[in-house]
Amino acid sequence: MRQAFLIGFLLAGLLAGWMGAASAAEAPASVTVLVAYHSATGHTEKMAQGVVEGAARIPGTKVVLKRVGDVAAGDLFSADAVVVGSPVYWSNMSGDVKKFFDDWQFKFGVFPEFKMRNKVGAAFATGGQVSSGKEVTMLTILAAMLGNQMIVVSGGGAFGASATTEGDSPGIDDKELASAKELGARVAEVAWMIKRGR
Repeated sequence: MRQAFLIGFLLAGLLAGWMGAASAAEAPASVTVLVAYHSATGHTEKMAQGVVEGAARIPGTKVVLKRVGDVAAGDLFSADAVVVGSPVYWSNMSGDVKKFFDDWQFKFGVFPEFKMRNKVGAAFATGGQVSSGKEVTMLTILAAMLGNQMIVVSGGGAFGASATTEGDSPGIDDKELASAKELGARVAEVAWMIKRGR
């Protein structure tokens, strides 16, 4: 009886070790967050750097920072999450950011296979005035992501992080930069949850 117990104990230990090794093999090694932005004055670039810093705080997260015009198809497809930032131009995203999304279909071939499906998406924006269109800008970015069947998240604000850069706030203040970092961290956390869930 003692011998049967020992054999059972050893088998249980081997099974537990095998299952643990299998789980470790299946666990994702890292998550990649692509932060793509357009910036003419440097304000949106500073917010982008804040997003990068926030995402990088989550262990195991690799962050890629690029201007929208420098993003290649491989950057999109290898990313687990994409955060897009734009200045407000005429109460909407800039032409450079709009072209970036148009390139998803016409240059990168994202559609019709929905190659960005189930990747995490988020937005941030900078604008001169308090009500210059930052929310509209973020919502149009998120709408483009939803159209590509991405999973959009917010952080730093109701629709993403934003900053006012004229008048009483001539630049990115500490509170606005903190909201960008919060957005980056939130995106990385959700990307990890989704990747682990797979």
